[in-house]
Amino acid sequence: MATLIHTLADHSDDVNYCAFSSSCLATCSLDKTVRVYSLSTFSELPYSPLEGHAYAVHCCCFSPSGRQLASCSTDGTAALWDTRDGRRLAVLPQPGASPVRVCRFSPDATYLLAGAADGSVVLWNVRSLKLYRSGRVKGGSLMACAFSPNGNFFVTGSSSGDLTIWDDKMRCLYNEKTHDLGVTCCDISSHLVSDSENGLNYFQLASCGQDNKIKLWLIWFADFLGVQLKYKCTLNGHSAPVLACAFSCDGQMIVSGSVDKCVIIYETSTGNTLHTLSQHTRYVTTCAFAPHSPLLATGSMDKTVHIWQLDLRQPCAGDTVENESKVAVEDWSEDDVSAWLCSQDLADFVGLFKMNNIDGKELLNLTKESLANELKIESLGLRSKVLQKIEELRMTMVSVSVPDEFLCPITRELMNDPVIATDGYSYEREAMENWISNRRSSPMTNLPLHSLMLTPNRTLKMAISRWLETQQK
Repeated sequence: MATLIHTLADHSDDVNYCAFSSSCLATCSLDKTVRVYSLSTFSELPYSPLEGHAYAVHCCCFSPSGRQLASCSTDGTAALWDTRDGRRLAVLPQPGASPVRVCRFSPDATYLLAGAADGSVVLWNVRSLKLYRSGRVKGGSLMACAFSPNGNFFVTGSSSGDLTIWDDKMRCLYNEKTHDLGVTCCDISSHLVSDSENGLNYFQLASCGQDNKIKLWLIWFADFLGVQLKYKCTLNGHSAPVLACAFSCDGQMIVSGSVDKCVIIYETSTGNTLHTLSQHTRYVTTCAFAPHSPLLATGSMDKTVHIWQLDLRQPCAGDTVENESKVAVEDWSEDDVSAWLCSQDLADFVGLFKMNNIDGKELLNLTKESLANELKIESLGLRSKVLQKIEELRMTMVSVSVPDEFLCPITRELMNDPVIATDGYSYEREAMENWISNRRSSPMTNLPLHSLMLTPNRTLKMAISRWLETQQK
């Protein structure tokens, strides 16, 4: 099940793109702004909106670490922003000053790819802020791009309908006409598909276009053939041009958005439709799965971004490692712990934890003493932050079966002091007080609240207490 849990309605014009980091969501719009939100509260960060583009912002993306955000615009530039304070770090002008339609960081964050309406493709060196390589597609605008997980190649899609595969030196390796009326978006799954019979590993590519179709492709490299692009299947369901498509973090799902105002979630392996979401009132222009939580964001020309919670009991997009195959935390590998650290905005500790061979069992046994004496984390504040995240993780281990009505719709955590708002829903008091201090709308419906009164929900609080007592027996 996909449940609409929040709606963002801060943009004053069409929403063109949305992108997740491990802790934030960025959205951009025809209104010339980029907005950045916290995933923990869905509140806008203090420095948001980011203003600086002279015209519509078409695309935005986070660097792999989440510390930088890139955006690109009709004004013919790509911009780099510091996600810690919102500072604009650089303005990168496209050669020819053509409107820039798409941008992507390479997996190692060395390069930023920018593609423009005149067909130009540019790789910027992010560290030196110098132009590294440039190229051009034939006969169309650059509408889509995606890097392979290893960064050895990237794919672009154009309004002429071509998919083009480039290596990291900007050499064209392959080109094929794939969508008769033009490519609108493409994405490469981060998970390889193995063919043990032929000893090959395939990269899986999704593309969509003005022909109402989503197509799946397999990309592989062979010494004697070079790069090959093999058609796999077509996903049907939309009745109008498909404007956006994206793989889930684990590659098990694909989401698409269309001019028909619908969002469809497919199972990658079978092509079966899992969910059809039809809450947007105009064209759906963008969709994205969160990397380390079961969240989906969809944006539209109706000026809104919907945030969806996906049912953890199903193979879920952007699943955290603890949800994949129901792996218990104590059975996590060191890599699983690293992924968890990144999802909790603790990426700086990945090297330290790996050096000390911290797996799931070791993680759960960490104490303030071991963090200080064994891992040598000197800062009391940082030790406290790590311990808090570990404690939250321990809580999730016992709250997997928490009834949904006991969870606050804002924080998705077990409520301690539930209150009823005038929209009829119950929330954790502190979360709702923080919410209404910034806005007068319902977190569930996004409609105005006719009163800010919060009434204690004593019946619900008693029910939660009784449930907790049963868990302790």
